[in-house]
Amino acid sequence: MADSPAQFRGQARLPRFAAPLRYDLRLRPDLAACTFTGAAAIAVAVSAPTRFLVFNAAELNVDRASVRFQDLVPSEVVQFGEDEILVLGFDRELPIGEGVLTMDFTGTLNDQMRGFYRSKYVYNGESRNMAVTQFEAADARRCFPCWDDPAFKAKFKLTLEVPSNLVALSNMPVVKETVTGPIKTVHYEESPLMSTYLVAIVVGVFDYIEGSTSEGTKVRVYTQVGKTSQGKFALDVGVKSLDLYKDYFATPYPLPKLDMIAIPDFAAGAMENYGLVTYRETALLYDELLSSASNKQQVAITVAHELAHQWFGNLVTMEWWTHLWLNEGFASWVSYLAVESLFPEWNNWTQFLDETTSGLRLDALAESHPIEVEINHASEIDAIFDSISYDKGASVIRMLQSYLGAERFQKALASYIKKYAYSNAKTEDLWAVLEEESGEPVKDLMTTWTKQQGYPVIYAKINGDDLELEQAQFLSDGSSGTGMWIVPITSCCGSYDTQKKFLLKEKTDKMHIKEFTASQSCDGKKNIWIKLNIDQTGFYRVKYDDELAAGLVNAIKAKKLSLMDKIGIVEDSYALSVARKQTLTSLLRLLNAYHDESDYTVLSHVTSVCLSISKISVDATPDLNKDIKQLLINLLLPAAIKLGWDPKDGESHLDVMLRSLLLIALVKLGHNETVKEGVRRFHIFFEDRKASLLPPDTRKAAYLAVMRTVSTSNRSGYDVLLKIYRETAEPQEKSRVLGSLSSSPDKDIVLEALNFMFTDEVRNQDSYYILGGISLEGREVAWTWLKKNWDHVLNTWKSSSLISDFINSIVSPFTSEEKAAEVSEFFASRMKPSFERALKQSLERVRISAKWIESIRSEPSLGQTVQELLQGQA
Repeated sequence: MADSPAQFRGQARLPRFAAPLRYDLRLRPDLAACTFTGAAAIAVAVSAPTRFLVFNAAELNVDRASVRFQDLVPSEVVQFGEDEILVLGFDRELPIGEGVLTMDFTGTLNDQMRGFYRSKYVYNGESRNMAVTQFEAADARRCFPCWDDPAFKAKFKLTLEVPSNLVALSNMPVVKETVTGPIKTVHYEESPLMSTYLVAIVVGVFDYIEGSTSEGTKVRVYTQVGKTSQGKFALDVGVKSLDLYKDYFATPYPLPKLDMIAIPDFAAGAMENYGLVTYRETALLYDELLSSASNKQQVAITVAHELAHQWFGNLVTMEWWTHLWLNEGFASWVSYLAVESLFPEWNNWTQFLDETTSGLRLDALAESHPIEVEINHASEIDAIFDSISYDKGASVIRMLQSYLGAERFQKALASYIKKYAYSNAKTEDLWAVLEEESGEPVKDLMTTWTKQQGYPVIYAKINGDDLELEQAQFLSDGSSGTGMWIVPITSCCGSYDTQKKFLLKEKTDKMHIKEFTASQSCDGKKNIWIKLNIDQTGFYRVKYDDELAAGLVNAIKAKKLSLMDKIGIVEDSYALSVARKQTLTSLLRLLNAYHDESDYTVLSHVTSVCLSISKISVDATPDLNKDIKQLLINLLLPAAIKLGWDPKDGESHLDVMLRSLLLIALVKLGHNETVKEGVRRFHIFFEDRKASLLPPDTRKAAYLAVMRTVSTSNRSGYDVLLKIYRETAEPQEKSRVLGSLSSSPDKDIVLEALNFMFTDEVRNQDSYYILGGISLEGREVAWTWLKKNWDHVLNTWKSSSLISDFINSIVSPFTSEEKAAEVSEFFASRMKPSFERALKQSLERVRISAKWIESIRSEPSLGQTVQELLQGQA
């Protein structure tokens, strides 16, 4: 065993006795047959005595007769499929030092949106294939044999043989091209040191537009033929972001060019390949006439995120996937910094709280995971590309930056990038640099946030002249975990002029607030308000005692609080209500204080809480549901009436987004006038697509309104939406329609929408739009459908993020223990690592809802409070 190829099975990582220095790769894709052939010459450094070479290969046929290391022919060539490795055994020990490994291989351009795959597009009215790569996390091995681990950085020299009429792109610029009849051979410059997951190739028919940075770096956006005008916005953001990051990281952009390209079939949102960033079309293309304001914002954030990776991720790369959050959390955080600087009027840092909220919601599950996860096998990596790595990661970085101060933080980051350029770093390496530059206990502080899952809720209560604080791990199921954190506490009293900050290191502590309150008129306790976690920079929740909570409600009504603090209070209150730490009654009273709010960023959180309450009340208090909905409608209506359906000259970007947000919420809450108006406008729009009655921003609300009125006996609205879907070439318009189709209250229509996903008309990457729109009335039918079609779903949607969408969307909306048991039973014999985490999290959500319902039913004064608030609104 010790001296056989089998000794390398079941290892998390490849052995270190040999490492690649340089790859010389020649690839020839056949776009008609969907296959490719390749030849590799890899310079390998052997650093310890061995007679084996072990590297990754998956779904490749390596021609055994072609394998050589220098002049040695291996006596054993063994492929271990489940480990995705190829082991070469030689008759004698390999010479220490550098040698060249050569081999020929063939593979398939697959349909799984990973590795080397094909995407379909229409050109001149006919369907064509393009060849695309997506190697993150561990799929370079599906394109060429390699050491597919981020720590094995090497240089890459690519040569592609492709049809001479096609565009062929890779990470580096073209050195030379030779055409022989129908085939051209394209040679690319050698890349700097980089990880395999960042290698990229795209072959197809494209147009491009081009710009350049202040340093003269060429930046291009490639689109399908005829769509370059939709790439202008992304090009502009891209050029400006590169200039901004060059200054922020105090390091020039590392490559000679940057290309960004829109790919029709793409599993993720985008991928930061070095010098050739790939995007799904909705994340790169923006059309003034056809795209919504929120789409414009999405493009800006995505471009800024991917370009941040060119430094943080590509130039300095995580040592192993355990540190994925460093890549993703950091790029998410810094993309807001960039977009805030380019579009200050978007109020981007306040919108950042969407990310924090999403991180807090997932991390309150017992089935969450720490930011840093031990990865023991390549098959586990995909499951951690989630809200913890991205949103919690970004939020704890914001917390640290806010604690250290922006300037110290930026200087330290620049040092970190310089120190680890072209190599790999672990989380601890970043803490060490930050600690050295700032003199603060960064490692101790941050380890509590990255090595353990979850976060605390801080209980705050006034006792005489002291504010007493206690931390406990917050869990949505109402239990208390055992976690303990070092928490950067910030606070203010009565105004933002005097602020205090300190580190809460123990379970309990207190702040003396006499001198704090003396400067305010709040010493008389009449209009005292104390806000902890100013502007929500900390990743924790706060539960105030009744006196403090009442003070904050008054402060909201008196417009004393910042937008971020208003958001924090409503989000914390909602989470505490779900966890049964406060009543739904008190949450409704709090929401009522927001009745004359008109800011998009605040109302986006208020509406999301309103919709959650509306959904839970359907199951918890069916007799009160109508009144609760009316209460929530009355809360949102004033702002909606003020904005109306029609855009106004010179209105702000945020107001455009607010109109869409409120109309969609009112339709979902069943507000009759809004539904009627949406249907009316929809019919006029359908007769004349140029009609100005339904610009892109309000279309989704109208589509949902139409679907609320659709049933089997009155299905014209559904058919008309399908017609719009079939006639449009715009990915954003397609996604709007797909997101509406399953929202009908009619179960048969929901079923029809789900089956539509199985047709060739819907790209696999877009299934989640339909899944995300399923009406409450359609829950049961969707679950029956999933059970019936499970094997088909599993075989068609191979990527774990896509398969997880099916489970999250269909299982999470249920609210009973019985349903949780039924779902568990169904999956008991069907479990796979790719969706195990998603299933456990979804089941936990179902059980949390069941407990919340029980607690709502036992609230004595809920009905009375709802009536009282309704009368107060009248």
